[in-house]
Amino acid sequence: MQNILMVCLGNICRSPLAEGILREKAKQIDLEITIDSAGTSNYHISQHPDSRTVENAKRHNIDISKLKARQFVVSDYDKFDSIFVMDSSNYADVISLARNEDDKQKVELILNRVYPNSNMSVPDPYYGGEQGFENVFILLDNACSIIANSIQKN
Repeated sequence: MQNILMVCLGNICRSPLAEGILREKAKQIDLEITIDSAGTSNYHISQHPDSRTVENAKRHNIDISKLKARQFVVSDYDKFDSIFVMDSSNYADVISLARNEDDKQKVELILNRVYPNSNMSVPDPYYGGEQGFENVFILLDNACSIIANSIQKN
């Protein structure tokens, strides 16, 4: 079974949404994987996702309302096979905690699954309007489809 971790800054917008989307896609294709999310900061530990993210997910029939933010820790390298980060800052923060090359090989910018080697970031919708949250959903939905299909093939 694959263990997947999604990571953003505060674990209240992008990474819980990615967790919820991938969880739903896995359920739809009967894929047995473990999915979690975390933030690189400690700003929102134990808080539920941002209400705008929850509402956006709900519009797509995905419930992330019960998730709670946590901070990325070094032991996550032991628990997860793949760690998908939302932007280059998250990437740098997660890589800085890597203990070795094996740890580093687990970390990938999530949009590289859609746009290989582009190193594009999922924009943080926190300070944007409703359309920003929908744009993030579309980006993550595409990436999570590719991730789920690639796991299913293996």
